[in-house]
Amino acid sequence: MGWGELDARWHALGLGADELRVYEALLDAPAHPTRTALARALGLTARRVAAALGRLAEHGFVQPARGPGLPAAVAPATALRNVIHLHQAQLLRRSAELEELTGSVDRIAAQLLSTAHDTRAFGIETVHGSRAIAERAASLLVSANEEVALFDRPPYAASQPDGMPAPLDVTEPVRRGVRVRVAVDREGLSFPGRARGLNELTAQGVQIRVGTDLPTKLITVDRRVTLLPPSDAADPTASALVVSDSLLSHALVPLFEAVWDRAAPIGAASQGQVTDADRELLTMLSSGLKDEAIARRLDVHVHTVRRRISRLMLELNAETRFQAGVQAALRGWLTG
Repeated sequence: MGWGELDARWHALGLGADELRVYEALLDAPAHPTRTALARALGLTARRVAAALGRLAEHGFVQPARGPGLPAAVAPATALRNVIHLHQAQLLRRSAELEELTGSVDRIAAQLLSTAHDTRAFGIETVHGSRAIAERAASLLVSANEEVALFDRPPYAASQPDGMPAPLDVTEPVRRGVRVRVAVDREGLSFPGRARGLNELTAQGVQIRVGTDLPTKLITVDRRVTLLPPSDAADPTASALVVSDSLLSHALVPLFEAVWDRAAPIGAASQGQVTDADRELLTMLSSGLKDEAIARRLDVHVHTVRRRISRLMLELNAETRFQAGVQAALRGWLTG
């Protein structure tokens, strides 16, 4: 696969089209001995080339230039490994920040509620009862002007015995041009019909990602007010917090962003059809079987299994097997 076909992944590394073009040219550096010649060949201004070289150096794709000439390009495999290690280190740091933020939310909320006689004066309001909580959540969605961010995790409030979540009309803000992002706990995908419902929401413009062990439920509107539902929303005596205090908001918004960055994106269902053989393969893959075990069950060579998995991951627009499993479930591709 050529570099020109990897724009999406290139952008995921924090680099843009200029950096990609400059890096490709540097891999053939003898054809462009100077920055001026490189800029002329690429049809870019000298300033854009200089900026691109600076960003490539920051990400480890080029070595510092010696003299007035061009910097040397680092081999793609080496540069990409270095970037992956950097992203892994950043992920570990964000994970630590996430743990700290989760603890801060509970600690600050408990401290304020224990000392405040009038919580409204502190920008914190308590809403009592499942019906009042549902009405307040709905009113917050209607009030959104720019963005809604939502954590969705079990246990759910529901009138049905299967525990399916009580619906919130998250598509109404989308129809008004509001960006809606929902992080769904992986555990919630086990409920019958849940994957299909999420897929329908993505088709209507809701951005959904799936993560594991979401720290809480919450609904944040326009980064200014957050509803923290009770853990058991089905309890008619349950209470929720509505937070507009800047101290808590500065913890809750980064908390959402940290979880969102770690979650796996899902997309709307494709218009194509999956074969029975592909469905069988995806089902075994989602069940946790290794490639060798799948090959034995299908009576094919393990290399054949890996080629088919790679093709399906490409079709599902998945970077990992976990993402492929989520996408396949949401598209109704799994058997059983």
